[in-house]
Amino acid sequence: MTEETQASPAADVRLDRRSLLLGAGLVAVAGTAYARVPVSRIPQLKRGALDTMIPKTVGPWQFEATSGLVLPAQDSLSDRLYDEIVTRVYVGQNLPTVMLLIAYSNTQDGLLQLHRPETCYPVGGYALTETRVQPLPLTDKISMPARKFTASSPTRTEQVVYWTRVGPDVPTSWSEQRLSVIKSNIRRDIPDGILVRASIVSPDEPSAVETVQSFFQTLAKSVDKKTA
Repeated sequence: MTEETQASPAADVRLDRRSLLLGAGLVAVAGTAYARVPVSRIPQLKRGALDTMIPKTVGPWQFEATSGLVLPAQDSLSDRLYDEIVTRVYVGQNLPTVMLLIAYSNTQDGLLQLHRPETCYPVGGYALTETRVQPLPLTDKISMPARKFTASSPTRTEQVVYWTRVGPDVPTSWSEQRLSVIKSNIRRDIPDGILVRASIVSPDEPSAVETVQSFFQTLAKSVDKKTA
């Protein structure tokens, strides 16, 4: 006999079996991971549809301009974040001017998510009060869990009311928004998202919020008639 040890046929069979099981396990893991990859949904809104959908006349308010609003901060991601942003300034006789912003994104994932107003206003030099959640009734049957805050700068004070929708959810915070994305991804869905914001330049918060609520209720009825 030589000192060199030779592998027995039984050992070869055990190694082959181990390799086979390991390979099968890796294939199963890869298959499961592939099956869990979120799939983008077909865009619910074509580009330009949102601008057409929002009426230029909202009850006693009339569209006047598209400028003058605080916009989401520009960075390398924001250029890819929104498929459409509609900005409107509405004026009415003896009524406060309402500034409306609606931002729509077909893709909400771990990287691209709606910018909440609490992030873009400070970038514009505004100091914010604590945001509070307040039910915002739109119709007799629909009420949105909106957030409101006061944004102050050296030149003006805005009362801001907004809400967001991510897929089927209406999150009221950044953590809820991320959770909504995660839940959709687990269902193998990349949800869409929308931010709806209205603000009034005024130091009187209660009166401004009441006006914004009236504006949104009138807007909901106007959109229903326009799309009926």
